[in-house]
Amino acid sequence: MSALFEFDDVSLRKQDMVVLDRVTVSIPGRGVTVVIGASGAGKSSLLRCCNRLEAPTGGIVRFHGEDLSTLPPLAHRRCVAMVFQAPTPFPGTVLDNLRAVTPDLDIDTGAELLARVGLDPAKLERSADSLSGGEAQRMVVARALTTDPEVLLADEATSALDATATTRLEELARTFAHGGMPVVWVTHDLHQMRRLADQLVVMRSGRVLWSGAGDDGEADAAIELALCDPPAVDDVYKPQQPIDRNAPDRNDNN
Repeated sequence: MSALFEFDDVSLRKQDMVVLDRVTVSIPGRGVTVVIGASGAGKSSLLRCCNRLEAPTGGIVRFHGEDLSTLPPLAHRRCVAMVFQAPTPFPGTVLDNLRAVTPDLDIDTGAELLARVGLDPAKLERSADSLSGGEAQRMVVARALTTDPEVLLADEATSALDATATTRLEELARTFAHGGMPVVWVTHDLHQMRRLADQLVVMRSGRVLWSGAGDDGEADAAIELALCDPPAVDDVYKPQQPIDRNAPDRNDNN
């Protein structure tokens, strides 16, 4: 499987804090790659490095084999779209929001984009502020799609949504991935990881503990360590029992 992003001994420091600690990992160019870890693990910083919102202080990030630091940032961000934790509607209508990224977007294309993310095209002329949280997040996804990106990055994109809206966003991610657009999805939610992950990157304290196929049971020890609270010693860790990847999600209301 060819790599979309490659992190080669990447470090990121902010003042005296080590945010990423000599990370070496590859993210494939297909399917949904889930990056999982507790708060402060470095997940979001890893994602932000993928579209140059963060610049490593050491090592190299490559995109299709090219050093990311040599690529024009704005052009790269149109190719590598990103959706954040909270929806960020701009003032004006839904169509105004779509045109904020692509000013020459016509109404028909805008309607197609809304339909693609499961929103009624009639909402184009509605105020963006009138949308529910789930609708606003799907509008933000539609806005990201106006540039026809190659890959979608999602940073805890459902953490502020209810179960129904979360399910819709997850279904969109699967649809995009099956249609040929890889998705890199950051989460701290084990149940969401089980639902989405084709590939998995497990992080803790700025380091990658494990990466590989999403259904590989060998990841279980790393996942349990990454999500444990309070922090445990990182050197050697064996779980009390394997993680049941087929267990029902008791928090799933659908």
